[in-house]
Amino acid sequence: MAVDVRKVESAQDRQVFFEFPWKLYRNDPNWVPPLLSMRHDLLNRQKNPSWEYMEGDHFIAWRGAEAVGTITAFINHRHNEFHDEHIGWFGTFETIDDQEVASALLSTAAAWVKAQGYEAIRGPQSFTTHEECGLLVDGFLRPVILMPYNPPYYQKLVEGAGFTKAMDVYSFHLSRQRAMEVGTGDRLERLTKAVMKRNKVTIRPFDRHRRKEEFKLFKEIYNAAWEKNWGFVPMTPRELDALVNSLGTFFNPDFAFFADVDGQPAGFVLAIPDFNQVLQAAGPRPGTPEVVTLLKAAWHWKIRPIMDWARIPLMGVKTEFRNKGVDAALYHHVLQALLNDPMVQHSDSGWILEVNKDMVSIALSFGSTIYKTHRFYEQKC
Repeated sequence: MAVDVRKVESAQDRQVFFEFPWKLYRNDPNWVPPLLSMRHDLLNRQKNPSWEYMEGDHFIAWRGAEAVGTITAFINHRHNEFHDEHIGWFGTFETIDDQEVASALLSTAAAWVKAQGYEAIRGPQSFTTHEECGLLVDGFLRPVILMPYNPPYYQKLVEGAGFTKAMDVYSFHLSRQRAMEVGTGDRLERLTKAVMKRNKVTIRPFDRHRRKEEFKLFKEIYNAAWEKNWGFVPMTPRELDALVNSLGTFFNPDFAFFADVDGQPAGFVLAIPDFNQVLQAAGPRPGTPEVVTLLKAAWHWKIRPIMDWARIPLMGVKTEFRNKGVDAALYHHVLQALLNDPMVQHSDSGWILEVNKDMVSIALSFGSTIYKTHRFYEQKC
């Protein structure tokens, strides 16, 4: 049957769109299902603060009565203002392994963007760089927390629809065994001691007794530290609050550090346990009350812990304090904290832009390997 792509309009459409990933990935052992409330908050325009400055529509691809793919076309007005671009985006891109379906979805999104008066479309991104973004093109393993996953065939389908690479981002893996073999901790300590002394860099742990003030400082540093990064858009106050609230669920103050240069706040780093391991074991799914899922998650999290991975999702240094070894010093302290926790056997540092040569070099030189690559694609409308 021919593919028919239609906008999501009815309550039944919304349910099909919401549940489609469970249908698509039901036999994929690597996929990690999100909590139903997490997916609801992502798609709900009142709950997700990013929709305050975005506009867009959701679409479903149908073959007869069967849903075979989904996509969202949207305009991120803050991105266009901040980067002086005139583009649209696509996200929530999911499809069966069928070029006709993928091309129909992507051409629908491009046509929607063009109809709004924009000249190019980029993605996938659902829906900002602070959320899941990029297409996995290498390293088809279980995703760590807050990272997207897709089957290998997505790359050929997106490129088959005429999209080309805009940017690659890397994820780095370092195992406890590898860190011990190459002496990662000792090598980083020797490097950072010298640069910290020379450049008056000090590193301090997160003060758990001043939690509110510490998160306020984190929010102040975050936007300033990332403002020059490709694709980054400063968070609104509501987005920062939402990020802090979501991270607070998994937050371990032993894995967070701040850097000062000559007494001035300069940077931060934050690692979190990989809650995706718990979610995968708990198996959230439509039709199962979330309280049941949460009870299963609590078992795998608190009673019989299974999380032996951690992710370093956030590290930033203000522009004026770069090239002073602050990034290496922060990296050393957070890795040492992870090594001090006997439960943690693996760490993920990602993502890092392929053009961020300094951070890529630091990660590689101390034993980490690039184990996943996500790619942003674009096309003229």
